[in-house]
Amino acid sequence: MVPLLLVLLLALLLFGAGFAVKILWWIAIIVLVVWLIGFVARPKGGSGRWYRW
Repeated sequence: MVPLLLVLLLALLLFGAGFAVKILWWIAIIVLVVWLIGFVARPKGGSGRWYRW
């Protein structure tokens, strides 16, 4: 019974980690797209930076 519980717990942890990694990949892709849009659509005058920092 204990080995079965350990295997189920391990599967749950791996599924959770996989789900978190998948979410992080989607966030990274969204940030990259926003950065590319800002890079292409930056204002022509001034310092040329579209962000404030």
